[in-house]
Amino acid sequence: DKLDRKFGRYALRNLMTIIVVITGALWIVETIVWYQTGVSIYAWLYFDKAAILQGQVWRVITFVFIPEWNNLINLIISLYFYWLIGNALEQEWGSLRFDLFYLCGILGAIASGFITGFATNSYLNLSLFLAFALINPDYRVLLFFFIPVKVKWLALFDAIGLAIILTLQIINLNWAGCIALVMALVNLALFFFGRLFRSMRMARRRRKWKKEARRNENDYPFDL
Repeated sequence: DKLDRKFGRYALRNLMTIIVVITGALWIVETIVWYQTGVSIYAWLYFDKAAILQGQVWRVITFVFIPEWNNLINLIISLYFYWLIGNALEQEWGSLRFDLFYLCGILGAIASGFITGFATNSYLNLSLFLAFALINPDYRVLLFFFIPVKVKWLALFDAIGLAIILTLQIINLNWAGCIALVMALVNLALFFFGRLFRSMRMARRRRKWKKEARRNENDYPFDL
């Protein structure tokens, strides 16, 4: 909040729109180049620790813009969804807080990459969805374009899936994927711990108030 008051006017606006546009443009360039030459542009953009240390420093950030889908329909749906939730978070938080959330997620992914050699934007985007679900749990989306589902149920499904994935990674000693996932969850906890703590404290106060109200009713069962 203090940073927002001091530096909020310098924050980058519409960050998610910029990321979505760059990601979509990259997919178009990749598709055109691949069909004309058989060369993948992505090969020069993935996070590669050895290549970065040899001077290909652009890989530190370009992996963020690599699309998660090659299929055009899936790509459009995912980009639209991330644009929707990203802009909703920016409106809720303000540009500076949202920029910091995404930046911390990127830094966590980069740290994971330098520790294990593996970095992905998938868990970063998933943390974006979970953040949206925590703020707007009752927001409805159309699953398969016609089934209305509240975001909180999708988030619960994803949370269970993440727990299973994390458990399997630990069992299989896949520390690279495990650390990448943990970094994304740490970023989520960093921005929501205070909110969750306040919510639990308010819930405790409500329970205490209801208990006292019932006790008073038992002491004075009749109106005077």
